[in-house]
Amino acid sequence: MPTQQPPSQDAGRDESIAKRLDKHPESKDAQLDAGLDESMDASDPPANTQPGRADPAPSSGYSEEAERQRDA
Repeated sequence: MPTQQPPSQDAGRDESIAKRLDKHPESKDAQLDAGLDESMDASDPPANTQPGRADPAPSSGYSEEAERQRDA
């Protein structure tokens, strides 16, 4: 169950995001939306977007073998 903050610390959180995250905690989109909703403008990105925190980004199609053949 999410922790309730005092009204003085509520920066206008979007309750629909919190409900979506409660309903689908595995959803990467819901996690990102919640992180963005809780972050301050111009602050560091939310933790779930930091490098090394999850699976690596998919390859752009780079092929070492194709590069070797091209350079030969």
